[in-house]
Formats: sequence, structure tokens, C-alpha cells
Amino acid sequence: EIAALIGPGLAKVALAGKIDGKLVDIRTVVEKDSAIHIITDKSPEANEVIRHSAAHIMAEAIQKLWPEVKITIGPVIENGFFYDLDSPRNFVPEDLAKIELEMKKIADSDQEIKREMWSVDKAIQTFTKMGERFKVEIIQDLVKKDGIKEVSIFHQGNWFDLCRGPHVPRTSFLKAFKLMSIAGAYWRGDEKNPMLQRIYGTAFASKKDLDQYLLQLEESKKRDHRKLGKELNLFMFHPWAPASPFFLPHGAILYNELLKYIREEYQVHGYEEVITPQVFDVELFKCSGHYDNYRDNMYFTTPADEKADASDLKGSSLKAMNCPGHALIFGNTKHSYRDLPKRLADFGRLHRYERAGVVHGLARVRTFSQDDAHIFCTVEQIQGEIENFMTMLNGIYKTFGFNDYKVYFSTRPEKRIGDDSVWDKAEGALSAALDKLKLPFTVNAGDGAFYGPKLDIMVTDAIGRAWQLGTLQCDFNMANRFNLEYTAEDNKGHKPVVLHRAILGSLERFLAVLIEHCAGVFPLWLSPVQAVIINISENQMGLAKELHESMMAAGLRTELDIRNEKLGFKIREAQLKKVPYMVILGDKELSSRTLSIRLKSGKEIKDVAINDFVKALSEEVKTRAPKGSYE
Repeated sequence: EIAALIGPGLAKVALAGKIDGKLVDIRTVVEKDSAIHIITDKSPEANEVIRHSAAHIMAEAIQKLWPEVKITIGPVIENGFFYDLDSPRNFVPEDLAKIELEMKKIADSDQEIKREMWSVDKAIQTFTKMGERFKVEIIQDLVKKDGIKEVSIFHQGNWFDLCRGPHVPRTSFLKAFKLMSIAGAYWRGDEKNPMLQRIYGTAFASKKDLDQYLLQLEESKKRDHRKLGKELNLFMFHPWAPASPFFLPHGAILYNELLKYIREEYQVHGYEEVITPQVFDVELFKCSGHYDNYRDNMYFTTPADEKADASDLKGSSLKAMNCPGHALIFGNTKHSYRDLPKRLADFGRLHRYERAGVVHGLARVRTFSQDDAHIFCTVEQIQGEIENFMTMLNGIYKTFGFNDYKVYFSTRPEKRIGDDSVWDKAEGALSAALDKLKLPFTVNAGDGAFYGPKLDIMVTDAIGRAWQLGTLQCDFNMANRFNLEYTAEDNKGHKPVVLHRAILGSLERFLAVLIEHCAGVFPLWLSPVQAVIINISENQMGLAKELHESMMAAGLRTELDIRNEKLGFKIREAQLKKVPYMVILGDKELSSRTLSIRLKSGKEIKDVAINDFVKALSEEVKTRAPKGSYE
């Protein structure tokens, strides 16, 4: 009705609404003065509502085709939705096309989607009679947890389901959906519960958006860092070291070049690198708060000649984060306000217990390093440190071709340490710095670290996907927990603020993102092999070896391919390895002592002087140029 008051056209396209920021069904009654937003297919929230309804239509389609199937939950997830199903039938990929066809029939039938409120007793009786035991369990849990007396039920035609909503007004609003895959899932994620079958799907406001997403998925498969990592011999995994990567020689070059680059930036921006132990007494992490808030993700160990108290996990822990060790370093020396800010950087190896279900190539591993640093500073220095951080971040991201990123400001979470007054101070300082620097940001309420609010930096890659890389976290609690102080101008002891920051984040995860961003085609300075020298016949072997030695002496990573193979075969191999430059040597080049250069794109440059070529590549490496000298 409110949409109709604004305009009849808006009422026709309204999908849902927002009341004081909360997404609601379009037929929700507005009971008091509120901020109202009408959600259409152009709104950022549109896909969430559309996908929620698509999940219901999928469930109805499945039960029409196979009435014996019982349904559980069907939530919206990032980029799609799923439904968990209790089914005697084992679904196969071929079934997805049948379900999609039935979904289209339901969508085309233009059924109204209506919301009803049922008493708990009615809902339990109805779902019990239908044999939907999982629905009954959900309702009983809601009664036990929240003391509810009613539940909302959404109808589309004769089919209905327990659901909070919101949903689109009619099934005909669903115009673009696609079922993606089938998987197994334990009920409520607990392996003690029954195994269910899960069907994933996605839906968009328009077919154009859906087609674009499917195209992006195809491109993502080609760029998958696990596939490219194997093809380019960058890294491997082994079951004897689960979720822990082995970097092969070419991958180690990538890794070390990243470290070298970040170390150079540390010199420019005033960081001091430290090295801290791998194993600490558990008491350290009790002091820092990680034991109470993070221990499920930590590895604990006890020396062979001691027995640990299993109830308290006394003993030692592998380092899962660097901040407590850096607090010990800061506390080891007396500091004046003149010493601040103190910026401590650490590439120490970290170990975290990630569950088997979430590990994913290099993107989620159990052992990794970060470009991690902790800045000990005064409240007045926070703004300057954020500015320094953003300047450094801008330069580094630009080097890798990440020119588009967004800043998110995450505020206090429900599970946290420290008084609210401390959090007020931390959030206020971070917010004031952002405002003063005129940095646009989005607030993520409740998503801060347990010890302080934070900024998260989301970059967009070459095919439009968002990745969280950089972070800066404002911590007013660590100094209190470790009794850290500096002597201020008033000659009294004051607590420093601690800024936890990273730009690349986990180097392993960053490499996963970078490999997919550039599809394995690295800039010259990062390329494990920067040039391959290829002879056409034995006549050019001498020149090939001479050039190889000259380029290696100049610090360039080159390979010599003087195998007795056809030229086309050698070029093809170099292209598959994504080598930036191929130097082709034939009799013409031998007599003129010039080079024929072939780029991986296939472009050829003739009659290049040897010295000019070596100089151009050396300069390209030195400046970390994003584009090649001959492109």
C-alpha cells in the first residue's frame, strides 16, 4: 500500500520492503512511524529475496516430482541458495534439469505467495502428520530457545513451508534461476546427525545477470589456483601434512619475491622486522585472550616427559598469531613517547586448526605466514598511522593490478573482551580517522575482532570477484592485558594503542587470489622463469649458452631450451608455462648477433640488440612494471 501511494508502477515491481533497516515481506503491516524502503529488482537486497523464494520453488518442484522427499532448511547463501533434503532417492546431476523444468512451470503459474501465522500446536500437528520431522524439531527448538507461540508459514498454491521470509509476492517474479550441484550435508552440520542431500542453486533478478554470473563461474574454473598451481609446478599437498602446502622451486620463487617486495616497503614506511618463537607456553594465550576466544582453532602440544591436564590443556601451543609475541617484545624495553610509533613486522609461520570441510587449496590452509605487523602508538597517532597504512596499501595493490577496493568498518562483536567504554574509545578513534582522511567506508555492525574494531579491505579481481585482503584492527585491550606502558610528556606511564595490520594478509591466500587474478600470467618480476632461450639448430648453441650466462649474471631468471625438438614444440611448451619472453635464435640472429623476441601473446619483435634486451628486462624487473617492455 505504501508503494502504491508513491506510485502504481512501484507497487507492481515491489519485491519486499525494509522497516528501520530490517528486510521484511511486502505485506508486512507497518505499526509505527518507521523508515521505509521499497525493495525492487534494482535494489542491492533484491537477489536475497529472489533466492529465498527460488529455494521454496525448488523444494516444491522436488516434492512434486518425488513426494517421498522430506525437506529441512533452505537458506540464502553467498551467490545462491540451497535446500537440505531427507530423501530415499540418491539425486544425480541429471535430476537437476528435471527439477529446473518443474520450477519453471511453478514460476510461470504466477501463484501468489502468502504469509500466515500458525499457532505452535497447529504447526507441530500439521508437520507431524506430513512426516516432516525436521520441521517439527525446528519448531520445538524455537519454543525452547525463544518461547515463541506462533510461527510464520508461507504458501504458494497448495504447497507451504515454515519460514521467516521475506518472499517475493508471486512466483512469476522468478525469471532467472539455475541449479548448480549436489552434495551431502549432516543435519545442522553435526556428524552425529543424519546425512542429508543438499542441492545448490542460484537466482538473479534478470537472465542477463544470471548469464554473466555463469560466465564468471566458467572463467573462475579456468583460473582456479589449484589447477594452475599444478600445471605451473608451483605447489603441492600431501595427506601426511593435511591442508599444509609444499612450495616447489617455482612456487618458492613467487613466495620469496613477495617477501622481498614487502620488506622493501617496510624500509620505506618505517617498520622493523622481528623473529619470534614458534611454540609458546599456553599461559601467553590466556593472557592475550586467545585461549578463551580462539582455542578451538589452535594446536596444543605437551613435551613427551610431561603429562598435560586434558581439562585445561596445559602445556604449549603452536603460534597461531603474532600479536602476543610482539607484546612481549614491546614490554621488554622501556619506551618514551618519542619512541612511538613502534612498528614491528613479522613473517613468522602460523598454525591454525581449520576444519577439513573448509580448507581450500592455498586459500584456506593450516600453516601460513602473513605480512603481519603491530604498531604501538598513542591515540593521537592513530590517524597518521591509518594514513601511512593506506598509502602503503595503495602502492602495493596498484603493483599487483588491484585498483578497485572497498573499506569496511567492523564494530564490536557480541563475544569480546574489554569494557564498553574502551570499545567506545576505540571505535570513536577509528571512525574519526576515517572521516578526517575522507575515506568512504561501509559499516559491518558486530563483525569486529574480539579485542577491537577493525577495517577490512575488499579488493575486486580481474573477473569481478571480491576478496578480503588487508586489515587494520584498533586494539585498546592488549596494553592492559600485558601491562604495556610508555612514558608520556607528563613523565607518567600511559597505555599504548596497538594497531594490528596486514596488507596482503596470509601470503598463501594472497597467492591463491593473485594466481586467479592474473590467470597464472605473472608480471616479469614475479615470474619464476622470466625468459626461455630457444635455438633452432645446433649452430646457435654457443650463442644460446652465452646469452643465458649473460642474462643470469644480470639477475634474470632464464632457462635454456637446446633440446633436439621442433621449434613449434618448444614455443608451445613455453606458452603453456606462461613464460613472459621467448628468445628465438636462428642463423640470421647468429650472424647479426641480434635477437628475435616472441611474447606469450604470440607477438614477435625482430632485430633486438642483446644489450638492449637485457637492459629492458632488468629495468622492468627493477620497477616491477605491470606491463612488459615489448608489449
